[in-house]
Amino acid sequence: YPVAVSPTDWETPERLVRIETRLYEATVSSLAGGSLKSFKLKDYQAHDGRRVNLIRPPFKGDNLLIRFHDISGEAVSLAHPFSPVGYVPDMGIVPLGPDGLTLRFETHMAGRTISKSLTFYEDSYLIDVSVDLSAISKDAVSQEQFTLNWDRGLPPTEENVRDDTTYFAAHLYQGEVQVKHKPKKDPLKGTGQTGWVAVRSKYFTAALIPRTESNYGKVARSPRPFSPHDAPAGPAYDMAVGFSSKDPVVCSLYLGPLKYSAIKDLHVDLEKTMNFGFSLIRPISKGVLWLLTTMHGAIPNYGVLLIIFSILVKIVVYPLTKKSHQSTKQMQAIQPLVMEMRQKYKGDAQRLNRATMKLYKEHGVNPLGGCLPTLLQMPLLFALFIVFRTTIELRAAPFVLWIDDLSAPDALFPLPFSLPLYGDQVSLLPVLMGASMFVQMKSMGTQAVGQQKYMSHFMTVFMVLIFNQFPSGLNLYYTLFNLLTILQQKYLVHSVPPTPQPAASKKNK
Repeated sequence: YPVAVSPTDWETPERLVRIETRLYEATVSSLAGGSLKSFKLKDYQAHDGRRVNLIRPPFKGDNLLIRFHDISGEAVSLAHPFSPVGYVPDMGIVPLGPDGLTLRFETHMAGRTISKSLTFYEDSYLIDVSVDLSAISKDAVSQEQFTLNWDRGLPPTEENVRDDTTYFAAHLYQGEVQVKHKPKKDPLKGTGQTGWVAVRSKYFTAALIPRTESNYGKVARSPRPFSPHDAPAGPAYDMAVGFSSKDPVVCSLYLGPLKYSAIKDLHVDLEKTMNFGFSLIRPISKGVLWLLTTMHGAIPNYGVLLIIFSILVKIVVYPLTKKSHQSTKQMQAIQPLVMEMRQKYKGDAQRLNRATMKLYKEHGVNPLGGCLPTLLQMPLLFALFIVFRTTIELRAAPFVLWIDDLSAPDALFPLPFSLPLYGDQVSLLPVLMGASMFVQMKSMGTQAVGQQKYMSHFMTVFMVLIFNQFPSGLNLYYTLFNLLTILQQKYLVHSVPPTPQPAASKKNK
């Protein structure tokens, strides 16, 4: 016979249980048969000094929520309190055993048992969620299908809420293809084998990873308005995975940092939610992150590590730097000949181009040689920008004095207004970086004139402006790289002698 949904079966008060592992402290509510009322990470602090809490207030029992349609087509959400089984809640912290801790909850529909359990582990951000609707599946669950849901995403955790929320996103992974939900679009959903669904902030993520075969996945912007007591504004996402209710199912929840090594070790491709840049930059970004985190094992200060890293980069590119400097000197030496060509063929652009290229070839000059180290450094700068701005390994990493977070600008003081490009704070490292660029150009020994001179000065000022909002780690690296280049040009790179003018040129004078 059909099983009716009776509210009298659910007249159970909410009960709470606290657990603590090496990685987090969590408060588990009996609402929804076991949902997370708080989840505070021990290794990560918010800007106010408190531990980061990954549960978005106000808590309404709307994570790890079971939903289905009954046989009459009515939507059912099992958000009511279940009864805890096998332990006494509200009595302090429940310890974990060597195999973890399983909290089991039960409720009834017309005398039939529905159960749900959460298993926590000492050294993992994974929580295994088991759901058993088999007792009511045939008679109460439409098409014997249900979903496990996580609503309203994650809260902002960073002091700069605007920057944090720009990284908020939701992802659906089906058929080994990852698709990102586009803002202001319809829900992203599909039937078929679902690998996971995930929501993320700048540095943290929540992902539902089916361990039992899942036949449905969905991510969407949350339609529910926030109360005045909610966390700072930011896009909120709902996500769900679907299962057959015929048999018990298991789904893992990953709730923790977007740490590349940690989520890659899950072996479900969850690292695809991380942005390492476009295809050319992506392997460089991953390589830079691996090198920095590996070196960090021996050098605990990332600022000191950056100094060593910039020295290593300069050693690697020294042959190119030397060749670039020599090419620049050679270009400077033949400038009188180039100017003579321009006067001679000023009315014939094609002959001027041919004569100029012939001149370069005669004297072994590569007009692009001076740009090569800069061009090669650009992908590395892009990679460093991504690594310092978006990876949690560099989050809140201090250096010295006022540089207390290498992933954020080294703000000396705020401005009462915001300027385009520049931002709303004054940082020192971009100014030092601009000064190092200016000195580097002077030390090259080339004399820029006219429009070229103004352009070089404009680029220096422009770089100072846009770098003011960039991570201080990137500014520190770029400044160090420029200073090392200046030292190389002064002490290590020998200039080439001026190129003598050819006899043919002398006769034309």
